[in-house]
Amino acid sequence: MSDTPFGFGLPPEEPDDGDEGKKKDQQSGGGQGPANPFGFGGLPGAGGFGGGPGGPGADNPFAAMFGSLNPNDLGAAFQQLGQMLSYEGGPVNWDMAKQIARQTVSQGSPDGTKDSSVGPAERRAVEEAVRLADLWLDDATSLPSGAGSAVAWSRAEWVEATLPAWKELVDPVAERVGTAMGDVLPEEMQAMAGPLIGMMRSMGGAMFGTQIGQAVGVLAGEVVGSSDIGLPLGPAGKAALLPVNIETFGKDLSVPQEEVRLYLALREAAHQRLFAHVPWLRSHLFGAVDGYARGIKVDTAKLEDVVGQFDPQNPEQLQEALQQGMFQPEDTPEQKAALARLETALALVEGWVDAVVHAAAKPRLGSADALRETLRRRRASGGPAEQTFATLIGLELRPRRLRDASRLWASLTDARGVDGRDALWHHPDMLPTATDLDDPDGFVHREQIDFSELDKMLGEAADKPDLRKKDEGPDENKGDDAG
Repeated sequence: MSDTPFGFGLPPEEPDDGDEGKKKDQQSGGGQGPANPFGFGGLPGAGGFGGGPGGPGADNPFAAMFGSLNPNDLGAAFQQLGQMLSYEGGPVNWDMAKQIARQTVSQGSPDGTKDSSVGPAERRAVEEAVRLADLWLDDATSLPSGAGSAVAWSRAEWVEATLPAWKELVDPVAERVGTAMGDVLPEEMQAMAGPLIGMMRSMGGAMFGTQIGQAVGVLAGEVVGSSDIGLPLGPAGKAALLPVNIETFGKDLSVPQEEVRLYLALREAAHQRLFAHVPWLRSHLFGAVDGYARGIKVDTAKLEDVVGQFDPQNPEQLQEALQQGMFQPEDTPEQKAALARLETALALVEGWVDAVVHAAAKPRLGSADALRETLRRRRASGGPAEQTFATLIGLELRPRRLRDASRLWASLTDARGVDGRDALWHHPDMLPTATDLDDPDGFVHREQIDFSELDKMLGEAADKPDLRKKDEGPDENKGDDAG
């Protein structure tokens, strides 16, 4: 578990190369990257404006806002700042998050590739790959197809399509933080401090929006589909692949592009089957995130100090407080249980997909083993999906659990067959636990409760009329006698 939810870490250290020019630049607001997403060097009279090392806005959308004193742009910059401070739409400024994510995408990924519209040929290739993948998966799982359609997305389209899911994931945590901002003053003082509290909440929403927008924008340059982190980020029933990122993913693998696309289509289609036909799974995962959010605590002493000294001409002050670790997850049994439940469930989802895709691809693709290992190493090295997930909700997946889960699902297939393995998804209480991942053989050979038969019996009992009461007739005096 990350100790700094939403990626709020300590401020960057001073450079140790003795470059006084760089130190001076940092002190005046320049050289600020993702650790300080606002990039404010101060408002007029507070030290001037700062920009990133690559020019205004190179790494920072806010630096672009104030990176120049051009009179033609200054009015628009302050207008945008006013809109930011007056935001009242919730704990996260999602308009800002979307804008920054789109700006990040438009700048291109670190490997130099740029986003581009998806052409007709690429769309047809994705549709054909998903269609073939679904045919292959029919032999590897008892769950029917869950992809009603297949789409090819650009990075910008991925941002647009997944923002609703990010909102559902992040809002519970941000709501807890926003509430704390209004609770630090005594009740009798809150009415007088209303404008200040409103400004701080607007600033908090803007900071969360900035942080999330940057993270989602960077992730859009890496993901290959809508389910890379084991969560249903895209619309239900829509299998999505990103051709530009698939090309980058397979560039150095010495594997034909068609095979790379097909293998990734298998993974996307397998995720779609699972989330379409295990109706409780999505709420189970997102509920664990909400449980984690309820365990967020705020250093109220530090927040009170910030409120008491807050200078509206120095909006950077609140960001600095966040960077110093104001918000921490509680170290309670409930908090640990929520994270353990989410972590284990995600490992089981990814492990099942890994096992099912391997069973479908191994007899048909010569590159199946190489592609499987590449994806496993990508996850084990702390790839962008895990890093972004940790940044947004404070959870770091343990890649070791993914391999353990994959081995367990493979063992279940050998012992119980495809139908017996997939039947475990019928009810959350039938799934392996974290302890079972440590002892897969013990779980595989343990006697299982058939929840499907139990549910059937309960349903039949509920449908039967109560013959005893029908024969006896209504007992109108029962309540009086009991009294």
